[in-house]
This record gives sequence, structure tokens and C-alpha cells, in this order.
Amino acid sequence: MLRYDRNLKQVARGLRNGMTRSEQMLWARLRGRQVQGIQFYQQKPLGVYILDFYAPKARLVVEVDGPQHLELEHGENDARRDAYLTGAGLKVLRFSNTQIFQELNEVVTLISKALIERTHTSPHFIEATLLLPPFRKGGPGGIPHP
Repeated sequence: MLRYDRNLKQVARGLRNGMTRSEQMLWARLRGRQVQGIQFYQQKPLGVYILDFYAPKARLVVEVDGPQHLELEHGENDARRDAYLTGAGLKVLRFSNTQIFQELNEVVTLISKALIERTHTSPHFIEATLLLPPFRKGGPGGIPHP
């Protein structure tokens, strides 16, 4: 489990209350396990950072970048941040505000694919799959063998 700086909790709460329009649009599609049944958290402190969206089961981070991220300094900070998160075993997806506004369905599709990739290759998924009872033909979803 990745720890976080407890001082970031209050900051994260403020960010959740002041999400940008693009973050709100994406959150409306991620919340409530709408994508692959995976739980996302918004503005989640992790390590020394606050992540826009985080799915712990898939170890997936989704960042929404405004125009300031095109500036050299922000790009360098983003690269350091991504290296830190990747080094902790997380996958980071970055989308611009423009992508969210103009291509929201495509963005959600890419997130969904990443979730599938990350959960189908995780040891927890493999273990859970092996523990499922075999199914025989029957009604919707089949009937488990006794």
C-alpha cells in the first residue's frame, strides 16, 4: 500500500470541491464503478502527490491536464511525477482538457482498455478467476455446479 503525506488530505478535499469542468465531465463517467466495475477515487493523495483519479484495484492513475501542462516547467514536473508513480507500479494515463471536451467517449474507451489490461494481468484477478466455481449451461450466466 502506498502511503501519502497526511497534510495533503485537506488540499485534496479542496480540489474535489473545486474540480474543473473537464474533471467533472470525466468523473461523471468514472464514478460509481461505471467502467469495468472498477472503483475510482477522485483527487486521491498518494505519496507526495494528489492524483486526479485513481483506481487502486487496477493501480491506474488518470490525469486531466489543462493548458498550463504544455509549459516546459509543468512538463518536467509531470515527467518526474509519472516516473515516481510508474516506479511504484502504477500506470499513468494523461488526457488534455480538449480531449475530454471533444472525445470523451474515446477517452473512456482508452481507460476501459487499460483497466482490462491491468486487472486481467494482476495476481489478484488470476487468483479470483481460479477460485470461481465451474458453470454449466442454463439461464443467464449459467448455473454453478454444486
